Amino acid sequence: MCERLLVSSLTIHALEPADWRLYRTLRLAALTDAPQEFGSSLAREEALTEAQWRRRLEGRSQFIAREDGEPCGLAGVVPAGTQVAELVSVWVRPRSRGQGVGGLLLDAALGWAADHGFVEVRLSVSEGNHTAERLYSRHGFRRKAVGGLTEDDTDKREFAMVRTDPLLRGRASRSGR
Repeated sequence: MCERLLVSSLTIHALEPADWRLYRTLRLAALTDAPQEFGSSLAREEALTEAQWRRRLEGRSQFIAREDGEPCGLAGVVPAGTQVAELVSVWVRPRSRGQGVGGLLLDAALGWAADHGFVEVRLSVSEGNHTAERLYSRHGFRRKAVGGLTEDDTDKREFAMVRTDPLLRGRASRSGR
């Protein structure tokens, strides 16, 4: 029996407004793959202009993952208050799941949040998305409350998860925030 060892190179980097096309491509792929997991729709985001995509990248820290140079995932962090940030738009393409891509994206996003003085990071998860909940739990997030219906008035329910910990507080106090 011959076993093959597949080794891939995973990298994470932050996007700039000039990278709007790449961000758009990945975001639309995420909405196509798992439309029920995001607070938007494919049609709504396909209609966004270049200027709107650029503004999104100006108002957040958006990370993408590449596997062997090919984009395969994304995660964003949006300031939501003086010391609070929100983790948004987390997605990994289906064939890259289970390989640590989501974890690396979360590490980058949480590192950015801590380095910028945020002591709490929040996110929303659809009820029943156990895979995402396990990933977030492994990275220190805990359920906060069961939410109501999503903004698009569907029957989909979401709940909040929050991470507040000494690592985030420690980095925040060193950064002067």
